[in-house]
Amino acid sequence: MHRLIFRTAGESHGRGLVALLEGLPAGLPLSMKEDVDPELRRRQGGYGRGRRMQIESDRAEVMSGVRLGETLGSPLALLIWNRDWENWTTAMGHEAPPPDGNPKALRPHYLPRPGHADLAGALKYDRRDVRDILERASARETAARVACGAVAKTLLRAFGVEVGSHVVSIGSVHIDDDHAVPRALNAAVDESPVRCLDEATATAMMAKIDAAKERGDTLGGVFEVVATGVPVGLGSHVSWDRKLDGRLAGAVMSIQAIKGVELGLGFEGARRPGSRVHDPIVRDEEHQRGGGMTRASNRAGGLEGGITTGEPLVVRGAMKPIATLRSRLPSVDLRDGSAGDAAVERSDVCAVPAAAVVGEAMVALVLADALLEKFGGDSLDEMRRNFDSYVEHLTGRGFGER
Repeated sequence: MHRLIFRTAGESHGRGLVALLEGLPAGLPLSMKEDVDPELRRRQGGYGRGRRMQIESDRAEVMSGVRLGETLGSPLALLIWNRDWENWTTAMGHEAPPPDGNPKALRPHYLPRPGHADLAGALKYDRRDVRDILERASARETAARVACGAVAKTLLRAFGVEVGSHVVSIGSVHIDDDHAVPRALNAAVDESPVRCLDEATATAMMAKIDAAKERGDTLGGVFEVVATGVPVGLGSHVSWDRKLDGRLAGAVMSIQAIKGVELGLGFEGARRPGSRVHDPIVRDEEHQRGGGMTRASNRAGGLEGGITTGEPLVVRGAMKPIATLRSRLPSVDLRDGSAGDAAVERSDVCAVPAAAVVGEAMVALVLADALLEKFGGDSLDEMRRNFDSYVEHLTGRGFGER
């Protein structure tokens, strides 16, 4: 059973986005200005973003769940207003339009875009105007996810767990496989326009994005999320839905435009012999969160048997190119079945750096849920006592007879 549950609501050009997060312990210090809004700003950055990011300046408002700077243990409700709503009050109005109104003012779309939810959603929900689908399917929704993830990251930090990310590839340009990942990952990459650890690779990535923009095309890529300080024992091997690797994969795959997820070596591990995949176990008395043991390598990405090992958690997401192209792809008009070119909405050329921030949020939400599952507690202090007792047990269990 999940201990931390989140839901989002809202449309891309509606009045705003709502985030509801339930299961937080009471007593967690929380500030929108210091803990949540900086994460929302990080999501809006990145080379290749579209004009929408110049319009919005996302900030979260607390509706419930926090008093005097601390969580109450009750559901946390957050609101992120859409500044662009003022330009869409007619098209996204909540009341039926007047019969003598201008149909074009409703900004309908009848030519579904390949690669989007437009056509499948229109058929499933029996709509002709695909705006009824694209407004909710839009990645604008991820702002609410990032707000929830920022709160989850705040909880994780209280237990020494840090979550960061970086971009591994954009299009055909990728960083070397043997790149070193610093512990303060976000501090090392957030100044890069593409959030890449290597400056020369970042320059090549930006050139690739510029070339795609000139062609009216788009680019995808791969990002990597790394969580450090994770203790051994989160998740479980006993049931399929408690395996943490499955939960992480599902969470990252749920992000718009993500088409593949890897943990540790991922698909590369399928091409190697076992001797070059599995991580030797060695003694390390200093590694308390690993039970006095560690791995000589971390090709498993911090997970074995659906359980964290105490090593850094490594999760990658593969993002397809944005499906809205200025060079329009063929489509079919849902009004009369005639051939036409797909509709165009304002869009990005590349959003991989932003997707990495969303990936952090989803990984943080899963880890925070697993942490609550393992250590429980209605208050932060109770949860910390349980956590400290567990780590103390790991440190003192020894190797003798029990």
